[in-house]
Amino acid sequence: MSGRRSGRGPLTMVGGLLAALFALALLSWTAVTEDAPPDGTASDGTAGAVGTAPDDKPAQEPSGGSGVLGASGRLNQPERPSGHAALVANPLYDTGRLSPLPCPVDEPDVDDAAEMEEFLHAVADCLDDAWTTQFARAGIPFEPPERVFWSEPGVSPCRAYPSSAGAFYCRASTSIYIGTSDVVEKWNGAGRSVVYASLLAHEYSHHVQGESGLLEYYHGQRQEESDAEGRNAWTRRSELQANCLAGAFLGSVRVTYPLGDDDLESLLEDAAATADREDGPESERTHGSKDNGVWWTRAGWEQQSPGACNTWDVDDEDLVE
Repeated sequence: MSGRRSGRGPLTMVGGLLAALFALALLSWTAVTEDAPPDGTASDGTAGAVGTAPDDKPAQEPSGGSGVLGASGRLNQPERPSGHAALVANPLYDTGRLSPLPCPVDEPDVDDAAEMEEFLHAVADCLDDAWTTQFARAGIPFEPPERVFWSEPGVSPCRAYPSSAGAFYCRASTSIYIGTSDVVEKWNGAGRSVVYASLLAHEYSHHVQGESGLLEYYHGQRQEESDAEGRNAWTRRSELQANCLAGAFLGSVRVTYPLGDDDLESLLEDAAATADREDGPESERTHGSKDNGVWWTRAGWEQQSPGACNTWDVDDEDLVE
């Protein structure tokens, strides 16, 4: 059975009610059916490599957003950033610290698939609330991802599961896929819940990249590279940014979750464990070095702001190696 649940947090519903009071016109979110490319478009998590970029372009992004009539009578709709500015000057970077929203989470028995599913949904609810708030600040339309927390094999528009990935995000379906038992097995039965919360937050961060307009431009530029070295340089920035955004979320909820120093240590150890192998070939250097994986995760945790996670515009290029 697949634990699939719509990714709408309570703040999304409140926002809808407020919008209904607003004005002369109200438009609801409009879903656009996406056709997956031949091999799908996914970012995935594996024990040792969290988030492997695809070689194909992403499917067309969903469009939609709340609309109001301007003075001219024309419909004004918020738009996602595009082009190079979506990478280096995204409005999301200027939204400040994530709100410290309440996120009390019960520690699951990781060997109990039902408890793991409930845990993942609880963390995903917090992620929905946090990023819905942040995107509203940025003035960018946002729809939370769908969740497929599965216990039986299946097929997404991007790939079949289980696979080598412990988790993956599929842009074609705007969904996050995690096996409730599979992920525990791949993470060798890790007992601290922060490890699984971090993995979920990392994959959610790829959705954040997609909703902010960043992912589409990134994929287009990456595809223009003629060799693996060039493509991997783009991939590392994307994955290190996802590490940082995940760290920012976890840092923002550390009081109410709660997360302590031991959890931070586990989080940073996991960031190192899922980095590129030091002796790995150039073709596999897609996630950044251990030091950089830890550096960006810690930066997010400490600053709790998307602005700390701009891996696309850094003075020290060694930080994205």
